[in-house]
Amino acid sequence: MAERSALVLYGSETGTAQDGAEEIGKMLMRLHFSLQVLELDEADPITMSKFSLVICAISTTGQGDMPINARLFWKRLLRRKLASSYLASVRFAVFGYGDSSYPKYNHAGLKLHKRLVQLGASPIVSLGKGDEQQPEGHEATFSPWLTELRGQILSLFPCPVGKEPIPEGILLPPPWLLAIKDHAFSEGVSNAADVRTAPTAIPRTSTSSSSCDTRVRLNDNKRVTPENHWQDVRHLIFSSSDRSSYAPGDLLVIYPHNPQEHVSELIRLMKWEKVADQQVVFVKNPDASDSSQNKSPTLQTASTRPAETLRDLLTEHLDINSIPRRSLFSLIAHFTRDEAQKQRLLEFSNPEYLDELYDYTTRPRRSVLEVLQEFDTVRIPWQWATIVFPSLRGRQFSIASGGELCRGPNSSTRFELLVAIVKYQTVIRKIRRGVCSRYLETLEAGSIISVTLQKGGLDLTSAELNRPAVLVGPGTGIAPIRSFLWQRLASNPDHGGDCVLFFGCRNKMADFFFESEWKVLKQSLPLEVLPAFSRDQVDKHYVQDLIRRHSKSVYKVVCQDNGIVFVCGSSGKMPLAVRQAIKDALIQESTMTQTDVETYLATMEKENRYKQETW
Repeated sequence: MAERSALVLYGSETGTAQDGAEEIGKMLMRLHFSLQVLELDEADPITMSKFSLVICAISTTGQGDMPINARLFWKRLLRRKLASSYLASVRFAVFGYGDSSYPKYNHAGLKLHKRLVQLGASPIVSLGKGDEQQPEGHEATFSPWLTELRGQILSLFPCPVGKEPIPEGILLPPPWLLAIKDHAFSEGVSNAADVRTAPTAIPRTSTSSSSCDTRVRLNDNKRVTPENHWQDVRHLIFSSSDRSSYAPGDLLVIYPHNPQEHVSELIRLMKWEKVADQQVVFVKNPDASDSSQNKSPTLQTASTRPAETLRDLLTEHLDINSIPRRSLFSLIAHFTRDEAQKQRLLEFSNPEYLDELYDYTTRPRRSVLEVLQEFDTVRIPWQWATIVFPSLRGRQFSIASGGELCRGPNSSTRFELLVAIVKYQTVIRKIRRGVCSRYLETLEAGSIISVTLQKGGLDLTSAELNRPAVLVGPGTGIAPIRSFLWQRLASNPDHGGDCVLFFGCRNKMADFFFESEWKVLKQSLPLEVLPAFSRDQVDKHYVQDLIRRHSKSVYKVVCQDNGIVFVCGSSGKMPLAVRQAIKDALIQESTMTQTDVETYLATMEKENRYKQETW
């Protein structure tokens, strides 16, 4: 084992934990560690035992589950034959990415930390717990945790004699850079092994047994809210000639493109016009440190089409419209000669000024492109494009179809989505539009696109499919519940136990999604549909109010019938409010105390009877 060797591992589905792992890796490079950065599934206990320091960044998905690219690793780590001293020589740290609106907040990080301790590894700092619900997001806890981690590492692993940590003001040369394809060898690269074609960028999660890629045709893209309604919600129907099966709660991952006007604006700002449409490759950077053992360059990105030109990369592979992370400011500060702008960028990258960063980026939802428009003296070398800009990732949407709706004509597979088009005005009076929903909004019937079918977090068994259920799905959260009900209708001729559906929207006439279908389903299923229209009366009326009002029905399903609860929709306040309302309903209809109800719901979670799928 090398004395100063570090392994950084990440488990990530949307890219947040990967971004954190890359920032940890850069910190370790500045401390002169021999470094390797891998997905968790690319490692195992044997791999970990070869390093003196192991740092993990891991997100929690579903009902406290490991992310897709960490599940194989987790199975390996749980092998009974591993002795309690197997990792005794390893020092480690774990940072978890979670959402406190979920009952099993940061559960994956907690499990991983506990298991590493069981195998004899020694934590050098406490488990870090990021919370998406914080105003500053995960950065609120990640920044101070990373500062503490750096201090502990330097205490345990001092820099080699004669070396000091590389200051933040010095730009770390990346291991790979972009080059014009025809010029790669004439620019000092003599070994063919040091040239890589631009990445095909098939999403890494597609290698998992729980996801698969397929080509689909858009059959219908229909707005289901009135034109004068505040929100444009689309019902999209896709079909595929591939025979695919999916279950309620499963996801369809859509891969968006950046608008061409945004790509052209970035090319203009950076003065990349002469190279934008030439074929590019990656070349190994001769100036890069040998301390990084990172593999050949790959983009954990949305597009399934190979990138040939810089414009391709900016259109389909790189996210120029995301809210910038703190690390982006410190990086682009190297690419301006304007001292005032440089200092301002460095202030935003300073962990002590997280509040200012939040006010400048997250609060107004300012994009990477808009930052570059404002800091107009920044000139990023085009060779650094894939280093500076984060990967453009696929967006997950809960599938709304189930049962007989899964099959189209001629044995094709049918996928239906219910998508709210993201468009709103920020505190700085700018209109913001979601990259993926904007892409879907303009997608015409007949279009052929690549998607990934991915297993969702509800993870329903056939027995659970037919149990009595309380279903809560405000807004587009009704999508997986619709899938559940149609699948239930198809799978069980007796139709299982009672279902009580609490649906919430603003207006009965504007966004009571699938209203006619509930009438059809009620003819065949023991289904009670209870809608809450929050704006159809003077007092606002939400699903949690309905749950308290219909406490007898909730108590019967949850306690007397030993049923299940599904909560689907937007994360944040809604899931917490619904959970409190269910507790209130059980107390009202029984002799249970607050403590008794908390214990009962905790037992339901352990038994997978309380499931939450929010986004």
